[in-house]
Amino acid sequence: MTSPSHDVAEATRPIVIGGREVGPGRPVYVIAELSANHRQSQEHALELVRAAAAAGADAVKLQTYTPDTITLDSDAPPFRHGEGSLWSGQTLHDLYREAYMPWEWQPGIIELANELGLHCFSSPFDPTAVEFLDKLDVPALKIASFELVDLPLIRAAAATGRPLIISTGMATLEEVDESVDAARGAGAGDIAILKCTSAYPAPPDQLHLRAIGLLERRYRVPIGLSDHTRGIVAAVAAVAMGATIVEKHFTISRADPSPDSAFSLESDEFAAMVQGIRTAEAALGEERVAPTADETESRRFRRSLFVVADVGAGEPLTHENVRSVRPAAGLHTRYLEAVMGRRASRDLPRGTPLAWDVMEGGEEPVP
Repeated sequence: MTSPSHDVAEATRPIVIGGREVGPGRPVYVIAELSANHRQSQEHALELVRAAAAAGADAVKLQTYTPDTITLDSDAPPFRHGEGSLWSGQTLHDLYREAYMPWEWQPGIIELANELGLHCFSSPFDPTAVEFLDKLDVPALKIASFELVDLPLIRAAAATGRPLIISTGMATLEEVDESVDAARGAGAGDIAILKCTSAYPAPPDQLHLRAIGLLERRYRVPIGLSDHTRGIVAAVAAVAMGATIVEKHFTISRADPSPDSAFSLESDEFAAMVQGIRTAEAALGEERVAPTADETESRRFRRSLFVVADVGAGEPLTHENVRSVRPAAGLHTRYLEAVMGRRASRDLPRGTPLAWDVMEGGEEPVP
């Protein structure tokens, strides 16, 4: 397998989702993951889309599977969730029967999202879902973390020519290499990768957000975060670490019964996250150290050299009568020692900003 590593000088280019550029230097792309929070109600699913738009999402994401396309109807131990899981004791088939979104709803959800100015796409979980979503002309496809090792599925999704967003939960770097190689080998052009920790909810100390930079350097594609923590801090921190996509599970109320509600954001929390992300990306600015326009007035009140006690004409300047104080109307503080011992060319009342023309000689010393 060829490593997808690139020369560090190669710049990461944005990808295009639904006519919008997503990646470095562009506004962070915020995805509301609806997942199982529709509560098996089509009207509630549509209400989720409306609420996501009001909360400031750029896109909503669905999941396209049925219990039988994602697993087997089996009660055997490998098909049951273990102790410590949110879904402890449930079989996979029972959980997915509760969580899946009927496929016949999805065209209407996409239509509403488009009317509200949102992108709407989905995670396919088998080739029939890829074919279904391709016919719906979705603007992207998302490979879920658990499917990162399903290389035939990745190749099928890549063959559509649609942008691919790949989540890395549970993956080793070598597994991510293999999935990216599979996507590129099948014709994928636009790829983005989401750092993800597939624990529900995910403890913050297991996120390892510093890996965002590693992934960007290795693959030279836009990197984001698929966040399963409670709260909004991790998502905002990820933006500061270079994430250009943030995906977060979304619900109107965690009190609503749903397999995913415990680690989903409510509408007001999601809106607060979006605001935090917008503030963070604005604060990142540029790689430069220079005064800003809003600092112009403040610069007037920096320190400089002033006469701090009356000095008569011909008297020497000393540390007792000249000091560095605010504001910045006098000579730069770098000249403090250079002016010591010089004599005043005229009377200098206390509060006089020091200047070369108020000293005998009247010239700046040669360095």
